[in-house]
Amino acid sequence: MTLTLDSIRDIKLYQRQRGYRFSLDALLLHDFARLQKVGRIADLGAGSGVIGLLLAKKYPQSSVLLIELQEGLYGLALKNIALNGLESRVTAVKADIRAIGDGCGGDAADLCGGSFDMAVSNPPFRKATTGRISLDEERALARHELKLPFPALVRAAGRLLKNRGRFFMIYHPERLREMFEALRAGGLEPKRLRFVHGRYDPDGQDPHGGSGAFKAKMVLVESVKGGRAGLAVESPLFVYSPDGSYTPQVRRIYGL
Repeated sequence: MTLTLDSIRDIKLYQRQRGYRFSLDALLLHDFARLQKVGRIADLGAGSGVIGLLLAKKYPQSSVLLIELQEGLYGLALKNIALNGLESRVTAVKADIRAIGDGCGGDAADLCGGSFDMAVSNPPFRKATTGRISLDEERALARHELKLPFPALVRAAGRLLKNRGRFFMIYHPERLREMFEALRAGGLEPKRLRFVHGRYDPDGQDPHGGSGAFKAKMVLVESVKGGRAGLAVESPLFVYSPDGSYTPQVRRIYGL
């Protein structure tokens, strides 16, 4: 397994050269997840640990649990915890998210419900029957719901969070309706949305000649366990300026 050593904001990260690698989505979610005070954070489907490690730096008084099913990514998460000197506050477990809450003894002690202030996830957002499935297993499981249907992810987040705890995620806007239904069925009330668009075009023209210049690519969602109805939609986030460079907002998110 050939690895690369990459730096992003204030962390370093080992990743497979060929396999699942973090993208801008992870940084967008890290920036969107905002609370004044955080004790415990759970990163569901943590991969190599990028989001959880960034949040550990963002909230230096917090403890973070990285939950990952795939053996290779779990191993990288352990390696990256040590690389960043965060062993005292960040731990990783190899666990099936679908089984969270089924037991709290032994190795599952960290997965006992109702004790987390924040849960985050950058889940697979394509149904198993849609799109081309990558031949690389890590990429396939990260992008397609082959082993983690969205309702199962929501149930896990709901079990882990304490009452009024927050669940932050990034998802595909085409599945917004079913996402809302699953969140509410799991006791999580959507409270804040922010749509992510590719390019800002003040003239409303698609530079490539197609339609949908303003179509959202992704959506960031904050939900509250046991929250009341009431949804705030923030101003859209544009990734690229008309000249193709990152917008000032995205440069700030990257720490540039």
